[in-house]
Amino acid sequence: MRQRHTLLAALALLGLAGCGDTPVAAVLRGDQAAVQAAAPVVNGPALRVTGARRPFLFTLVQASGERRLWRAEGGAALATEGPRITATAGLGPGLDATRLDQPDPLADPAALLGRSATTRRSIDLRGAEGEAAGLRFGVALSCRLAAVAEGAWLVVTETCTGADIAFENRFEAEAATGAVRRSRQWVGDAVLEVEAL
Repeated sequence: MRQRHTLLAALALLGLAGCGDTPVAAVLRGDQAAVQAAAPVVNGPALRVTGARRPFLFTLVQASGERRLWRAEGGAALATEGPRITATAGLGPGLDATRLDQPDPLADPAALLGRSATTRRSIDLRGAEGEAAGLRFGVALSCRLAAVAEGAWLVVTETCTGADIAFENRFEAEAATGAVRRSRQWVGDAVLEVEAL
């Protein structure tokens, strides 16, 4: 009886060899193990972004002062000014443009320790698949920024409100340099976690 079960199990495994690209089929055919795709090689500045449909690795394609354009595989793009995301493309409905009415307090996180700063900005929002019904231009936001020290980091919290919009962003900057390395930013229909590489 035991030999019969062993024979049935062996026949079942052999049957899997005819099932296309299963791992068992590959081994039974004697195929070499497939090499796992390596993580993309990053030469230069890059951003690891999660919170969208899937994780993205954005690489720098253009820079002019603090303004930068980043692209990812599949055509997704981010525009940033300093660490702030100012526009997105290829990530679904969301942020189409950002205009600050004054210098961004986020440029000097240490200056926000023990005090807060208020800013005004306007944003344009894009609807799903470019539908006109989802477009909103010149949405005014009032934002308050404040920082606290957390070990070697300065954590800046930005709370923004506008007509039927309210959200909170978080920026983590190195205390020694003020360089923002990680952030959590609202971009319309999504909140993106961004890490500078």
